[in-house]
Amino acid sequence: MSATGSSTKYWLAVVSREHVRRGVELGIAQANHGKRAAVERMRPGDGLVYYSPREGMRAGAPVRSFTAIGTIDDHPAWQADPQDGGCFRPWRRSVSYRAEAREAPIDTLRDELDLTSVPNWGMILRRGLIELSPHDYAQIAREMTDE
Repeated sequence: MSATGSSTKYWLAVVSREHVRRGVELGIAQANHGKRAAVERMRPGDGLVYYSPREGMRAGAPVRSFTAIGTIDDHPAWQADPQDGGCFRPWRRSVSYRAEAREAPIDTLRDELDLTSVPNWGMILRRGLIELSPHDYAQIAREMTDE
């Protein structure tokens, strides 16, 4: 159960590795290019996994790995201050990331996940933020942390 009393949910956000690393460094989650609706769906106690298709946002070497895992903190979503004098103000959530986690290539888990058992599962990832089954979250967490 999450802190709000509702059932725990598990989320998969699709984000470049360089942006995931920055989020882990800051202890924040951001999804769907900083849109409010994405982070508002998350609740305290929910699990979050990042999948990174590439190193950069639209370029860079292929990564195709789960790159970070954590738990949404009991802090409401907020809008960040503009960066570098610009007008981009993404919405964020506070996250406790698991420091011991290591990257896990999706290919090592494809035969074990509900997510990858459907045809065209890659198209589902284009949504940017999807709800994972508890089974998938547990499988990914095990691979990333030896749980």
